[in-house]
Amino acid sequence: MLPTGTALYAFLFATLVLALTPGPGVVFIVARTLAQGRTAGLASVAGVALGNLTNAIGASIGLAALFAASSLAFTVVRWAGAAYLVYLGIQALRQPNAAPDGAPSVPAEPRRLFRDGFFVALLNPKTTLFFAAFIPQFLHPEGSQAAQALTLSILFVAVAAVTDSLYALLAGWMKPLLRGAGGSGRYVSALVYFALGLYAAFGGSKQKA
Repeated sequence: MLPTGTALYAFLFATLVLALTPGPGVVFIVARTLAQGRTAGLASVAGVALGNLTNAIGASIGLAALFAASSLAFTVVRWAGAAYLVYLGIQALRQPNAAPDGAPSVPAEPRRLFRDGFFVALLNPKTTLFFAAFIPQFLHPEGSQAAQALTLSILFVAVAAVTDSLYALLAGWMKPLLRGAGGSGRYVSALVYFALGLYAAFGGSKQKA
């Protein structure tokens, strides 16, 4: 189910380095935390983790091959993800200004935040292709390849969820230091979402984001 010895250590090291490297997912989580607090950030972490796991399962059952072979399928999913991020940016602009003490005027809804994180991660075909390229490097010929791939994917997502949670907690700690931003918070959040949308649409070819 798992590689042994040097292969396992190599997988864990590579996973940790990749998980700690800030990418669009981390930027999304940090933006949510700064805009709506630590609870919002952690709810987003959970959603992103489930979205990434779904992509990993998709890679195991052949969706990655579809995206690699069909530029149309890849483009449709990529633009759907970009459109969803732009939608989140518009929603951020429509939110009321923050209260004077820096707390959001509208309480965060963990279910909605979880859903947003899930779809942001799910609608990123680059992640499916990443899992399809990364995980097989650590499979051994004995045993079920699908079971090994699923086990390694779960381990990768778990490590990433831990590091993403650390980013959310760090952003939550920094949030009180940024209270002076006042009502500009929603504009910063919207700008982040729009930037992520542009990155999803135009940020290179079939690479992990």
